[in-house]
Amino acid sequence: MPPIARTLDANANRAREAMRVMEDAARFCLDDSKLARDLKNLRHDFAAAVRSLPDLPAHRDTPGDVGTSMTTAAERTRATVADVAIAAGKRLTEALRSCEEFGKLISPDFAAAVKQLRYRAYTLEQRLVEKLAPFAARQWQLCVLITASMCEHHDWLDVARACIDAGADCIQLREKDLDDGDLLDRASQLVDLAKNTNTSVVLNDRADLALLAGCAGVHLGQHDLPVATARKLVGRQLLIGTSTHNLTEARRAIRDGVDYCGVGAIFATATKQRRPAGCEYLRKFVDKFPDMPHLAIGGVTPDSLPEVIAAGARGVAVSSAVCAATNPTRVVRRIINQFKKAHR
Repeated sequence: MPPIARTLDANANRAREAMRVMEDAARFCLDDSKLARDLKNLRHDFAAAVRSLPDLPAHRDTPGDVGTSMTTAAERTRATVADVAIAAGKRLTEALRSCEEFGKLISPDFAAAVKQLRYRAYTLEQRLVEKLAPFAARQWQLCVLITASMCEHHDWLDVARACIDAGADCIQLREKDLDDGDLLDRASQLVDLAKNTNTSVVLNDRADLALLAGCAGVHLGQHDLPVATARKLVGRQLLIGTSTHNLTEARRAIRDGVDYCGVGAIFATATKQRRPAGCEYLRKFVDKFPDMPHLAIGGVTPDSLPEVIAAGARGVAVSSAVCAATNPTRVVRRIINQFKKAHR
């Protein structure tokens, strides 16, 4: 009995600790009361199941545990909140599995109860990781650049809301002329608007304000803060994207640790005077860096999108095509549907 009890005690502690980490991520990092409550209920139900066993702590022998000094380099560091949650989720389900298997030796009822808790844990782990996905590099399909002056028919926040509701998976706030306080306020409003959705919020140029507002990332131009310097400033707390106009800039950005690249300008645009590269640079980029998240940008519209997709784009960034539209929802859905049709 003592070796079995020690095993169950160690894994019960491991499971409780992992659930607490996951609950804290949902509570403090996501402000998701429902997910935090579901994780708390799981933790309490597991504690109730453990109470049905003989006194496990009585068999605890931490000084004599030969595994306390075992560790790996990967265990000592975490790059993002998502990494913390993923590690805790794996630790939880592994500990529950061990409790289930060793529990069969002394209490089949306990083992059966833990089995059901393990299934609940799988679902909660998936929900938590999906919610934290904006903090991990991902390939967005549609990023809408929001600039108030370009929103001709609706308030900028109403345009952003319509984009999120229609399925845009990224919103980039691009305001060059606001003072810091107003820019921070707008970024914070967008973050609140996108909370508990699949939409990431990225702030143009300002890594410091992106951190303060709780954005998922910051987008830097070629003449903004260098990617390597921004990474030193924010670590892995923010995704970092940068605009690239040729393979030389793309190689440098990827070498410096960028999470995604803007690729363009594809077509002529009112906001940039740079000569458009057409789809040729996009083709070269996708061929050279096939796994690198990217956004084809510059004058892309629903009408020109088929050509851009045919050149290999997995995601696009648009501005006036949505912001200046009388019906932004319709434009966003049209773009998303074109991607769906192309990838069937």
